[in-house]
Amino acid sequence: MDMKTTHPGFGRDAVRIPLSELDLAVIGAIQAGLPLVSRPYAALAAQLGIAEAALVERLASLHERGVIKRMGLVVRHRELGYGANAMVVWDVPDGEVAELGRCLSKFDFVTLCYRRPRQGRDWPYNLFCMIHGQDREEVRGKLRQLVQCCGLEDIPHTLLFSRRRFKQRGARYRNAAEREPVTS
Repeated sequence: MDMKTTHPGFGRDAVRIPLSELDLAVIGAIQAGLPLVSRPYAALAAQLGIAEAALVERLASLHERGVIKRMGLVVRHRELGYGANAMVVWDVPDGEVAELGRCLSKFDFVTLCYRRPRQGRDWPYNLFCMIHGQDREEVRGKLRQLVQCCGLEDIPHTLLFSRRRFKQRGARYRNAAEREPVTS
């Protein structure tokens, strides 16, 4: 059996997990979403050439091993009435990034939270989070809540509102047909 590896977890805490060819095929198939039919797992299993029960067992195994965190929907937030979103970029002391990232991540309205490398003097930011709201004032209010609750009063930051959506979908990591990593 050809085994590949993945890295669930975060940064240096990630643990390598072996993946079989079937694991990779399942990942490739589910990343495009489940078919909107009465038995989506049966349809996906048929596409993969395996039994529905085998697919469900494989998904459970991938989840238990930490390869799949969760399965969910990609919701188009503007269509739900969330007319504003913004990326907040923070210039956090390096030794405090993990703690502050965990604090920001506790809020349901923070949908993404990442540590990224600084890009010189012109872009000193190293912690990023996305906030959604019905309008810009709601987003600003949520930012004030983050600042107060996480003790970020003295941390430089910039609020970057989105101006136009060009693309919105779940991440794609594998080409299901070729079983190869997706490259941009």
